[in-house]
Amino acid sequence: MSKESVLTIEDFESVSSNEELMAKIRKKGISIAKVQMKLDYEEELKKLQIELVKLQQWIAKKNKRVAVIFEGRDAAGKGGSIRRFMEHLNPRSTRLVALNKPTDVEKGQWYFQRYIKELPNPGEIVFFDRSWYNRAVVEPVMGFCTDDQYKNFLVQVPEFEHMLYEDGVVIIKFWLSISKEEQLRRFNSRNDNPLKRWKFSPVDKRGQELWDDYTFYKDEMFSRTHTTYSPWIVVKTNNKKEARVECMRHVLTQFNYDGKDEAQTILTPDPNVVMRYYRSVKQLD
Repeated sequence: MSKESVLTIEDFESVSSNEELMAKIRKKGISIAKVQMKLDYEEELKKLQIELVKLQQWIAKKNKRVAVIFEGRDAAGKGGSIRRFMEHLNPRSTRLVALNKPTDVEKGQWYFQRYIKELPNPGEIVFFDRSWYNRAVVEPVMGFCTDDQYKNFLVQVPEFEHMLYEDGVVIIKFWLSISKEEQLRRFNSRNDNPLKRWKFSPVDKRGQELWDDYTFYKDEMFSRTHTTYSPWIVVKTNNKKEARVECMRHVLTQFNYDGKDEAQTILTPDPNVVMRYYRSVKQLD
């Protein structure tokens, strides 16, 4: 590598901004495509997070109730997406709901009961890292519910969501779609990283073994619970960073909040990444 193609201490000392540094890098012909993509992503993320702060203030001012549901196979990026959504929001009017398996008492209650108490209050946004839709896919695949419980759920959930819709609750339902190969890659990455190893469970491992069963129940869920008042939004998530910003764009397009016309970035989501279920002829999973 020639001296001309590396950055020196003098180069860093001679610049005062990222723009000047990037100009010097380009002048020296140094390839930093991945770094540039990272910088572009961080810049876009910041602009969208500014819009989310404005949206949250409007929701609080108008006493709106908003529930954003993230569903998808294990390792599809649900938790990571939610973290970026919530990163700069006011915790007083934002909540994350990630329920553990039901207790014995909860098992004897109406299935939706433990979720009802987690629904948003006036002026609040609630993010669900998995939701009542556990019974649509995970539970029947893993044998955690009976066939009758599963069938009753499919009958009741459109009525349940319609009641919420009529009462003014805004529900946004994301399905994060990931390919089998990418899921396996992320599982392996989790096992190799001691900071992420806690995320991996025996249920995750069986997700690969029971891939086709998950696909069957996922398709049944879409066909039975995709409605005009509570549609499923399918997001391709093999590229996690792309999926995060496009999810944000979709949420922002659902509201006419104050200051929306002053946004410093495009708010319309990419239709090749984010689409309604009926327009998604073939998902990654």
